[in-house]
Amino acid sequence: MSDILIVDDERDIRELVSDILEDEGYSTRLAGNSDECMAAINAEPPGLLILDIWLKDSRMDGIDILKAVKRDNPDVPVVIISGHGNIEIAVAAIKQGAYDFIEKPFNIDQLMVVIRRAMETSRLRRENASLKRKEVSNSDMIGKSAAFRAMLSQLDKVTKSNGRVMLRGPAGSGKEIAARYIHAHSNRANAPFVTVNCAGVEPERMEEVLFGRESAERGVESGLLEQAHGGVVYFDEVADMPLGTQSKILRVLVDQQFQRVGGSDNVRVDLRVISSTNRDLESEIAADRFREELYHRLNVVPIAVPSLEERREDIPVLAKHFIEMCNETQGLPVRELSEEAVALLQTMSWPGNVRQLKNLVERVLILGDGTGPIEARELPNEEEKADDSGRVVLSGALATLPLREAREAFEREYLLTQINRFGGNISRTASFVGMERSALHRKLKSLGVVTSNKSGARVAQLDEPEPAE
Repeated sequence: MSDILIVDDERDIRELVSDILEDEGYSTRLAGNSDECMAAINAEPPGLLILDIWLKDSRMDGIDILKAVKRDNPDVPVVIISGHGNIEIAVAAIKQGAYDFIEKPFNIDQLMVVIRRAMETSRLRRENASLKRKEVSNSDMIGKSAAFRAMLSQLDKVTKSNGRVMLRGPAGSGKEIAARYIHAHSNRANAPFVTVNCAGVEPERMEEVLFGRESAERGVESGLLEQAHGGVVYFDEVADMPLGTQSKILRVLVDQQFQRVGGSDNVRVDLRVISSTNRDLESEIAADRFREELYHRLNVVPIAVPSLEERREDIPVLAKHFIEMCNETQGLPVRELSEEAVALLQTMSWPGNVRQLKNLVERVLILGDGTGPIEARELPNEEEKADDSGRVVLSGALATLPLREAREAFEREYLLTQINRFGGNISRTASFVGMERSALHRKLKSLGVVTSNKSGARVAQLDEPEPAE
């Protein structure tokens, strides 16, 4: 996408411009009418389009072609040329998204200045798109737990389709990374991935942000949907989208087109839609805060993104990944995790999920001395804390129990934590706590602890007492 397409109904003009540009080292293609022009663009979008306003014996004039190019290939700069130029045509062309306007007969030096600037704009846009694709490809899915593998299997099944996906999971669990994974492994991987932060946009600006705006003062400003053309639009926390906007998005999903705010032309878009939410959308529908028809349009393939609590086995590999990421992006030291630090991380509470773990790792690397493994003492511990003498400070509830009950309560909570830490694997738990597997089973039974299957992992739960007769 680095050549220049020259469109002019006068053969001498287009060949003259082509000769000048090829002498300057550019590659060119030529078209004499609108049909040839559109065929060339559809075959391979050019790096730059030089377009005559008046095209004799053509179905479309230059302004019509300009509108089509800005709709379907918005990153291609368009330089308008015309022998009938006047200020009205120039304004009309710039309003429709033209990069610049040159009158015939043109000054060759002036033409080359405009073309060099336009080609540099084209190069920067391609580099930006390439960097965005690289960012997406680096958004790898990390994990090996049963809950993670179950989710990844579902993601792999939807990558090759265009079906709409609804990602459900708590805040910080990695829903956007899951959406980027779908995009990066789909046939749209080389097209844009555009995020709409539904909670971060003021309701009164949402439609302008999504659909763009047309005005006499500022011309055409494309919105996020137009920028996502050919690729994926990701509605992050879609439950926060204003009701009025919801109905318009529903219409876009049906028609695949919309009008910019203040405009009258229909803008056609080819989009794959992925949404996410941490809320119960059925309850939102019942409370008249979310449109049921939009829900059914978006919820074609629902996929659950597990919390970090459901995939504790993944904590060590995730922490290692974040340590390496902090080194690459911020130059922070690469440090190993001690066994004690890993054990503590796997037993901590994670209300903020994967995002909380990432922030904790970054904080430890910033505040640490940068040498040796990360030790447990460098990590926050919201539970029992040790004072300077090494004594454990008991929680109030545990301190009030008789010794036998306190010991049982501690053993029950300790074993529950370890079983959850190892994803319900009794053998690994027994090895870590230093017990024979049969002895561990007897201990769990005596403490009233049972295991059940949840999200593919064996998770320990307290055995509920039988009801009284």
